[in-house]
Amino acid sequence: MTTDAFTAQRPRLFGLAYRLLGSAHDAEDVVQDAWLRWAGHEQEVDNPAAWLTTVVTRLCLNRLDSARARRETYVGPWLPEPILTTDPATGPAATVEERESVSLALLTTLERLTPPERAVYVLREAFGHSHAEVAAVLDVTEAGSRQLHTRARRHLAAVPTQVPTTPPTDPADVGPLLARFVAAAREGDVAGLEALLAADVTVWSDGGGKVSAARRPVRGRDAVARFLVGILGARRPRRTGAAAEINGAPAALAFVDGVLDGVMTIEPAGEQVATVRILRNPEKLAFLAAQLSRSAGLSGRPS
Repeated sequence: MTTDAFTAQRPRLFGLAYRLLGSAHDAEDVVQDAWLRWAGHEQEVDNPAAWLTTVVTRLCLNRLDSARARRETYVGPWLPEPILTTDPATGPAATVEERESVSLALLTTLERLTPPERAVYVLREAFGHSHAEVAAVLDVTEAGSRQLHTRARRHLAAVPTQVPTTPPTDPADVGPLLARFVAAAREGDVAGLEALLAADVTVWSDGGGKVSAARRPVRGRDAVARFLVGILGARRPRRTGAAAEINGAPAALAFVDGVLDGVMTIEPAGEQVATVRILRNPEKLAFLAAQLSRSAGLSGRPS
């Protein structure tokens, strides 16, 4: 019974920890720590869901300050670890709102919040908890929870890329644009690629200092087109591609000799690409690679 009660909550707990930390590996560690605490107290718990939510949230809060310090010395742009959101083990991502709450864009921007602000925002926006419930989790007053939530939304609204004021783009609309975008880059079609890019397009490339990646954002239509053709345009017989839903949106995956080598996502502005995110840090790809090996989620190579 102890194991069954925890197992039923596990995907939701992982989804909570991942949204709070932006790291799949750290989220797994937190859930394991929560299990150890649960195994010693389960007989005393009247409401397992509420108790485990509190434990996971507080464990994440303990990690966020040290995680922020590590990211201050990170080599190049920092992006969250990508996850396969068609995997039910990663928690809720069935609705548009749930997919948006796990998007790479939002998770990156959540780094700007203090740990309590981030916790309130995630509990409210991604999991729908009331302020009374959030206050109990964080051991603050209900008024304090409301104040933290207001501050979090204000801080996110001040960032150009975040808390959308319009509904998120439907993934069904992103897929065809991504396919055209990848095809133009692979074919070395600079002019065709530029036609798909917004004038102020930006590429964020995360290699963590471990593999080749741009250590600063690449900005502007011409620079981005030439950068992407440079990294994707050369025909390499050992490289293959595939598509999957990563962090709630279509993504292009690259493999070298069958090993996951990179993940690329785009953020559209109308019918053009406004932001490109490329993850190549092998440590950040390990969790996704394991998911892919367990899943039939690949839908074939982007054209």
